[in-house]
Amino acid sequence: MPAATHVPEGPAMGPWLRLACAVLPVAATAVIGSVSTQAEIFGWYAGLAKPWFNPPDWVFPVAWTILYTMIAIALWRLLGARPLTGPSRGGWRLAVAAFAVQIALNAAWTPVFFSAHAVGLGLIVVAALLVMVLWTIRLTWRFDRAAAWLLIPYAAWVAFATILNAAILRLN
Repeated sequence: MPAATHVPEGPAMGPWLRLACAVLPVAATAVIGSVSTQAEIFGWYAGLAKPWFNPPDWVFPVAWTILYTMIAIALWRLLGARPLTGPSRGGWRLAVAAFAVQIALNAAWTPVFFSAHAVGLGLIVVAALLVMVLWTIRLTWRFDRAAAWLLIPYAAWVAFATILNAAILRLN
């Protein structure tokens, strides 16, 4: 009778593929955001009435650069925490799927708000984004707590963005 082989728990993908899968969607989201806002910051957006707590324009790219870095690291960690077998594998897949949905909503908000000038629809998208980021944190917690913690500032910023979007909608 042959000896049973043991497959060690660990990442299911090589380090370079894992890095690409973590960085590329986040970088694409950042590029979409940048392209969607550049023409609008000094035009349409500048003409909107904004609440007293609206930060100066320079704060947004600084904050998003830091947050996107943290998001990519969190995804890289989550992808490395993948269980190969067992009942938690489905939960890991759900965490990765939630991560993908929140990144897609993140990528969608900027063109909706800035390019389409759809402040109301932007509020719906950013509120859905907040729900998905919180759910992603909850699901990720089971597999990599550091990854979940890396997403907390992102959730806080998206919560602020939701309030800001709502205030801009109300004022305009």
